[in-house]
Amino acid sequence: MTAVVETALVELYERAGGPELGVALAAVGSLARRELGPYSDVDLVLLHDGADLGKINKLAERLWYPIWDSKIKLDHSVRTPAECADVAAKELTAGVGLLDLRVIAGDAGLTANARSRLLDGWRSGARKRLDELIASIVERNQTFGDAAYLLEPDLKEARGGFRDMIMLRALAATWLTDRPHQSVRDPYAFLLDVRDALHLSAGRNVDRLLATEAPDVAQRLGFNSTDALDPTDGLHRSVSLAARRIGHAIDLTVREARQVVPARRVIGFSRRGRRPNYERAPHGLVVHLGEVSLDRLTSPSEPLIGLRAGALAAQRGLVLSPVTAEHLGNLAPALPDPWPDEARESLLAMLSTGPALPPVWEALELNGCIGRWIPQWELIKAEPQYNPIHRHTVDRHSVQTAIEAHRHLTAVERPDILLLACLFHDIGKGLKARGVAGVDHAAGGAPVAREIVLSLGVAAEDAALIELLVREHLTLATLATRRDHADPATVDALIAAVDGKASTLKLLRALTESDARAAGPQAWSPWRAQLINALGDRVLLQLEGEEVPADVGSEFGIGLARSVLLDGRPRIEMQQRPGGVELIIACADRVGLFSDTAGLLAAHQVTVRSAVVGTIGGVAVNTWRTDANLVADLPDRAYLAGELLRLADHDQRVLSPVRRREARAHRQDQPPYVQLFDSASRTAAVIEVRVTDRAGLLYALGAALAEAGLSIRSAHITTLAGQAIDTFYVTEPDDTRPSQDRCRRAVRILTEAAAGPAR
Repeated sequence: MTAVVETALVELYERAGGPELGVALAAVGSLARRELGPYSDVDLVLLHDGADLGKINKLAERLWYPIWDSKIKLDHSVRTPAECADVAAKELTAGVGLLDLRVIAGDAGLTANARSRLLDGWRSGARKRLDELIASIVERNQTFGDAAYLLEPDLKEARGGFRDMIMLRALAATWLTDRPHQSVRDPYAFLLDVRDALHLSAGRNVDRLLATEAPDVAQRLGFNSTDALDPTDGLHRSVSLAARRIGHAIDLTVREARQVVPARRVIGFSRRGRRPNYERAPHGLVVHLGEVSLDRLTSPSEPLIGLRAGALAAQRGLVLSPVTAEHLGNLAPALPDPWPDEARESLLAMLSTGPALPPVWEALELNGCIGRWIPQWELIKAEPQYNPIHRHTVDRHSVQTAIEAHRHLTAVERPDILLLACLFHDIGKGLKARGVAGVDHAAGGAPVAREIVLSLGVAAEDAALIELLVREHLTLATLATRRDHADPATVDALIAAVDGKASTLKLLRALTESDARAAGPQAWSPWRAQLINALGDRVLLQLEGEEVPADVGSEFGIGLARSVLLDGRPRIEMQQRPGGVELIIACADRVGLFSDTAGLLAAHQVTVRSAVVGTIGGVAVNTWRTDANLVADLPDRAYLAGELLRLADHDQRVLSPVRRREARAHRQDQPPYVQLFDSASRTAAVIEVRVTDRAGLLYALGAALAEAGLSIRSAHITTLAGQAIDTFYVTEPDDTRPSQDRCRRAVRILTEAAAGPAR
């Protein structure tokens, strides 16, 4: 691609009458680096010596207009070498980009002069601009995330992407540090291939590896399906591993540059008698300039030295020396089975350091140590996630879960068990790499986790507890957000999951929160946290034999219900909560109330993110969490109360917009997931619906049940990453459990309603 474009530009320059001396057509950006993609922008600079500006402007027009006419996106400028140097000195981004300046046609000497000026200016100002350069890298990474661990990474801007490679070259050009050539050359070439395939697949200039394009990109790059691996998974795994190499390289290079600058300033004052300032640590380790290394007498082939070095680095907030990490990767042996106590304690010490863990773990993993010590880790290494609420690959999420557990280590009796459960809780997501398909990752991963921790030297009784925690790590969140807390079956299910032990429940709560926080803000929203903590607190008090206090929310609901019973008029309260406004609506219960309320809110374009519906003494007290920022963004309370009375009187004109919208809704391509859980309640049919969310969905589901003469005793509504996860406790109007035939009918009508109108 680059050669074709260059040839065309040379011909264009000649047709435009470009002179051989005093003027040059030069490239920057991907064209200058010979990395042009199928739909990449073309970045050109018309260099000139300033002799005749009138002729230069006319030449520029003869060059730029044909490029624009060919529909190529062009970024262009007209400058002298001095102007290039001036722009580079003032604007960091422009300065970095101009370092790639390369002649296409015309005066090569003029281009060489401009490039020499740019490099001289860059090197002379490197010490002053280093902080600015590093700040730009950090800001970009915070904005775009880490390409190695994202589901839809930006191959250009995210950490480990093309911008980082440009920054590696820019840092190397300062002469403050070397560029790690060998470790990043092949990963970078692979990411360029992915970019090219992505351009061809999308038919445009796009750098984000979107899920919709990934299958075609994988096919273009020759990723083939196997029994254990989908081609798209293979693509994501390879992208992750390549971006990890580049991201790790930029971290090392930045750290080296930071160390060199102050060191050179000191050397400028006194060169005599300076020796490296080493600190000797136990077990033959050395600390120097923020890095942990091995001393000259310590061999990297000693069995425990790698774990000890990792633990020391993480505990002190340091990093492993790149040379040490490489030697450990090449020479550190596998550990005996089971591990000696010292090895396990070093691993736990490393895991307990919280935010200091990632750079140490990444260095050990990239150099092959983690996979050698824990072979099963390869099951989830760079494994992509399938749930969009996750922000990281499976292995990085597992490490992040251990990091998030740092806040709970002093609150549980066995922090060691918590950390190991966090690290291996999702190991079952890698089972398909063993050719095991269709297995729930929690249930399937539990025995694998037990196998791992036994090999780490954990006692059999503790290994059984870790197996339980891994098996049940989704149970508390599921029961809290999708089941009725007031139903005895919900409490019984949680007690059974923790074998009736308060200490186990505490560990499960800590694991649940750590897992959710590691997944992302949607998984640990204030609403979900409130539900999980409420159920956890209630069951914990019961297990500890303490008196369970009355729920404050229930007391408030009882007060509203009593007010409704006095005059029959609805009561509505609105409360500002983190993440949105909460509506508490108390109204005389009746069949169809849920759908009417949901339809009323949808008619006024109020988006419901979650809801809990219940009944107190014949009065429905329903809590609806909306995405409104302020109470003032919602309809007036008196107006809503009046509309609910009219709806109860069969005046449903307010629902007309919702009905029209539902009639026009597209039928879902993917069939909804609708399942009856027979054992979830002894007094109601518990039915869960999962489907892509849409305006009017709750109205449609509620209306379908009402039309069948079924009542909603309790509903638990959640929206995650655009997916509705709604659970309904369905009864007959007399509050009895429906028969099996009626339950099956409820499943059918909810399936039809969730799918949308037939076309």
